[in-house]
Amino acid sequence: MFDSIDDVLAALQGRDYFADRTIATTIFLAAKLGKPVFLEGEAGVGKTEIAKALAAILGTRLIRLQCYEGLDASHALYEWNYAKQLLRIKLAEAGHEGSAAVEREIFSEEYLIRRPLLEALSSDGEHPPVLLIDEVDRADEEFEAFLLEILSDFQVTIPELGTIKAERPPLVILTSNRTREIHDALKRRCLYLWVGYPTFERELEIVRAKVPSLDAELAAQVCRFMEGARTGDYYKRPGVAEAIDWGMALVALHADKLDKDTVEATLGVIFKHADDVEAARAKLQ
Repeated sequence: MFDSIDDVLAALQGRDYFADRTIATTIFLAAKLGKPVFLEGEAGVGKTEIAKALAAILGTRLIRLQCYEGLDASHALYEWNYAKQLLRIKLAEAGHEGSAAVEREIFSEEYLIRRPLLEALSSDGEHPPVLLIDEVDRADEEFEAFLLEILSDFQVTIPELGTIKAERPPLVILTSNRTREIHDALKRRCLYLWVGYPTFERELEIVRAKVPSLDAELAAQVCRFMEGARTGDYYKRPGVAEAIDWGMALVALHADKLDKDTVEATLGVIFKHADDVEAARAKLQ
């Protein structure tokens, strides 16, 4: 996929993702070694965007599995189209068809609903897809155990159809906002990378690229404010995503500088908890 780490850096930058060399090295090794990447960090620092940028760079599909509490194999891997199966059975009964033939038919590919994991394993495109398993920390520990086999062998067994193995394994990106610890068994199968908040200079590059209509001086003020906000005692510190949203909001408001009134009026773009908004407002007084 990539010839060098510099190729990764250049390709990501071409998609307005300004990565440091550590991120680029991890992506390069993941592509070379065929290993999943486990990205951990605060919300809004650009973990999900890495997967989106890679799919765009490679000209392949981004298949996203959004994790949540209670997620199980049937929603992540596959399930049968029960309504279609039932209809076929009723038609068979009306036509007095043999039950054995009908049973073989209703448990065929035609009646299979592919969920993200199976879709990624059985993809037959020109390039393997990028599989994003997003916010895996929100899923239950049982789902982590289920992922171990998938990420180890890139295959799954469907009792009625047999074993499906990826001809070309997808490039897998797992993300976690660290709302809980992920088991070491899952981490050991991945290359690990902590994605922290960017430096002022890096964030300014990002904001200028994502919000080109934002005045350069105002963009710098936004990044300085964010840098200070991340050292504050807030429940949820703002990420890069909030910096970009704030820049867009300021453009929409035709603001030309950050003054007290403008900041106070737009705190809801930066902070997403009432206590944080109140704390920030108190600092402005």
